[in-house]
Amino acid sequence: MTKIDNTTRYERLRERYMNGDIDRRSFLGLIGAAGAAYGLVTPYRALAQDVTQVRFDGWGGVVSEAFRKHAFDPYTAKTGIEVVDGTFGGGDEYLSRVKASQPGEYNIAHLSGVFDYARYAGLGLTSELNEANIPNLEYVIKKLVDVYRPITDGKISCVPYDYGTTGIAYNRKFISDEEMQEKGAKVLIDEAYKGKIAGWGDWRTRIWFGALQTGQDPNNASDMDAVWEAIRAHRDLSLKYWTSGAELMSLLAEEEIYVTEGWSGRIYALQEQGHDIGYMDPPNGYGWQECLFVLKGSPMEACEELLNFMLAPETSIAVAEGQNYPPALDPQKVELGAKIPTLPAFDPTGTLEGLTFADPTYWNGHEAEWSKTFGRVQKGY
Repeated sequence: MTKIDNTTRYERLRERYMNGDIDRRSFLGLIGAAGAAYGLVTPYRALAQDVTQVRFDGWGGVVSEAFRKHAFDPYTAKTGIEVVDGTFGGGDEYLSRVKASQPGEYNIAHLSGVFDYARYAGLGLTSELNEANIPNLEYVIKKLVDVYRPITDGKISCVPYDYGTTGIAYNRKFISDEEMQEKGAKVLIDEAYKGKIAGWGDWRTRIWFGALQTGQDPNNASDMDAVWEAIRAHRDLSLKYWTSGAELMSLLAEEEIYVTEGWSGRIYALQEQGHDIGYMDPPNGYGWQECLFVLKGSPMEACEELLNFMLAPETSIAVAEGQNYPPALDPQKVELGAKIPTLPAFDPTGTLEGLTFADPTYWNGHEAEWSKTFGRVQKGY
């Protein structure tokens, strides 16, 4: 039997398995027998390793619900591998867990921003994906993939999955669209709304909006004293810092607050529920992309198979519609349906030229100093 014949045999077996014509035990037995007979190593090692579960950690709420319904449960039904999902409220919180864990305890994380990827690389926590096992990567916006490669010597430890913005959400019952256009990010330090303002308790977000409120470039602020003063002003006017997307939505829905920065997909979800919440991205607003990052020590083939499943257009589109963030799929290559083009931050060109992303070198270079300072400011100093 030639190499081509073997590849064809495996493809046919896998197709039968995925179609439900044979069960997992039979599939493993057949490919194992074939491999033993011909001295070959099957490309489908994920299943042959008898991996029983993969852990996935993400942002919770409607995002986790979308992953569970449209990706994890169907993946488990097809492969027999269980996806155990956990949640976190912020990147720093999750990284602390990972650093305190045993290798292999955490597998895939829904990380935000290239700066997170660079942090994990700096800590030696990256894996090396075999891109041949993730053919659906070809549908992803190339720009979103290429930004990771220089950080890990041309290889990648993640696949891009979605993108969005952190803009300003406001209750139209109390704040008009016209007022928002006039004030922009400065509405978050407007004394008229004292006690009805909130914000995410994340140092990067606070500094980004502090830069906007003082007329500076968030990726190159020249007057950090002014930024910290703006952050203190926002702190003193705020009801609280929220710590999760679910809390953000609750604060707005229950009218405990009138205005906050917020994640584009979560605000769209509130609008879908019938709440009259407006959303705007100010100039130089906070654009971001998220990736599915595979940690060092994970069962690589099983993780690669899950990533490929999640990048399949039908899966990725269903998840995007469920979580209300545009997928990383290139709209010039994939027909994305009716809903996705209506989502905040969606770019029909696939170039993402209209979004301002955080410069990972700049932000990671200041992380130690700025995160510590924000911790003090958050406590009232």
